[in-house]
Order: sequence, then C-alpha cells, then structure tokens
Amino acid sequence: MSRAERERQMLDVAEQVFGERGYRGTSMDEIAERCGVSKPMLYEYFGSKDGLLLACIGRAKAELHEVTEKAMAGASTPDDVLWRGMLAYFSFIDSHSRPFAMLLQEPLSGPPETAEAIEDTRRQQSELIAGVLRAFAPDAPDTAVAAYTQIIVGACERLALWRTRHPELTAQDAARHMTDFCRHGLAPYLNASHRRAPAE
Repeated sequence: MSRAERERQMLDVAEQVFGERGYRGTSMDEIAERCGVSKPMLYEYFGSKDGLLLACIGRAKAELHEVTEKAMAGASTPDDVLWRGMLAYFSFIDSHSRPFAMLLQEPLSGPPETAEAIEDTRRQQSELIAGVLRAFAPDAPDTAVAAYTQIIVGACERLALWRTRHPELTAQDAARHMTDFCRHGLAPYLNASHRRAPAE
C-alpha cells in the first residue's frame, strides 16, 4: 500500500471512530487496531490525535469544496446553480453524517485549532454561497448578499444536524427547503426568470 493509500485508509477509519466515540472517547490505539497498523505509524503520519482530527477536518473541507463546486459548474442558470449546490452539500453531509454531527456538537472537546478549522470551512462555503447569490439575485445590495450568506451557512448546518435525527427527510427535501427559503427571502431582488422552481 502506498503512503497516500495508507494515509487515506487511516483518515477513513479515524473519521468513523471520531464519529462513533467523539473526540475524547477516541483512542489512537483503537484507530491503529482498526487500520491494522502500529500506533507509532499513526504518530509518524499525523503527529498526535489532535493532528489526526485536524487532518480529517482538512480533508472533509477540501472534498466538500470540490463536490459543491463541481455540481454547480454543471448548471445552466443561476437558479439551477443554487439548487445543485444545496443538493451537493446535503448529499455530502449524508455520507459524513456521524463525524459532522460530532464536530458541530463537540467543537470544544477537541484541540483549540478545531474551532478555527471548522470556521475556516464555513468561510470557504460562504465564499461559494456569496458568489451564487450574486448571480442568483444580481440586484441585491452587498449587505443583503453578505447577510443571507451567513443565514444560509447557519441554516444549512442546523438543518443538516437536525436531519441526523430525522433521516426521513432526504437530501433532495433539504435542498428544496433551502432553495425555497433563498428564493422567498431574496424575492424583492429577483427577476421573473429566477422565480421558477428549479428542475429536479
């Protein structure tokens, strides 16, 4: 197994264990055992349990950016960009639901850098969302775009967290609720072509 493959395996297992046990309840011994490697090898790759957690967050941040940006790139209208971006976000969270819930519920239980790493992910997504909103509602003032960006980031997190306890609400349902929310909230700045419901 190459170094990159081994690192990916370790991160996969660590993400699962962090999601199951939380930061405090996770041990490097258990992760090493599940990976089939020695604990010193884990330390060689990541330095510490803190380093391993931050590596998991960093990978999730990069993957989330990649899947949302790729999804939006395939859209043909601003309305479709919004829909595709929301759907990609909630679909991604579905595949990382347990560690996602753990990070939002226990950000202070990890190393001090955890909160900043999570906030950095929010900033990344905020930049994407702000760009979408400017295209979606080009007549909206900058203050409205900035405010709705923060509202959407917070609402998406809360809705995604709530969905971990209500799996009957699908990613498509969540994306529809969020796009409807954006459409109604930004209605004063939309032209008629943007008031149509997105194709699903």
